[in-house]
Amino acid sequence: MTRVILFNKPHGVLSQFTDRGSPTQRQTLSNFIDVPGVYPAGRLDRDSEGLLLLCDDGKLQAQIADPRFKLPKTYLAQVEGEPAPEALEQLRRGVRLKDGLTRPAEVDLIADPQLWPRDPPIRVRKSIPDSWIKLTIREGKNRQVRRMTAAVGHPTLRLVRWAIGDWTLEGLEPGSWRESAAP
Repeated sequence: MTRVILFNKPHGVLSQFTDRGSPTQRQTLSNFIDVPGVYPAGRLDRDSEGLLLLCDDGKLQAQIADPRFKLPKTYLAQVEGEPAPEALEQLRRGVRLKDGLTRPAEVDLIADPQLWPRDPPIRVRKSIPDSWIKLTIREGKNRQVRRMTAAVGHPTLRLVRWAIGDWTLEGLEPGSWRESAAP
């Protein structure tokens, strides 16, 4: 039977089990998960938080991580400023980045989702408001959501991956994990 683990990756944790080549020991998945034979299906940047899936089936890993399968990934992004409807529409159409045009995204301006506090907290500037968007993409270019929001004039301050396909973070505290059924 295939094992699937949902992990709420805290900010600052690497999406791998070992930290090679760093003079300082950074936190890795091994600080939180002691389950043999599971590996991350995709990555989540060190400065991003949220859902990371791990499994013990290479075929399922590929289906989760490979953009060819177009599995939706939903993010909650706290961005600088208040995006105008034109900026949101640009994200919906696709954004030109240095490595090409992104696929269209689903995006909405949302109320503050009242997530757990981030450690360390984001930088707050009194003269510039911030807001939250919910963004769903079906590809996985490097740091894509951050680059997309910056390209439309609203740099990301905090990024939380909330869902991958039907799997979500619902009820999962930072640094904790649970097993889930494979699709």
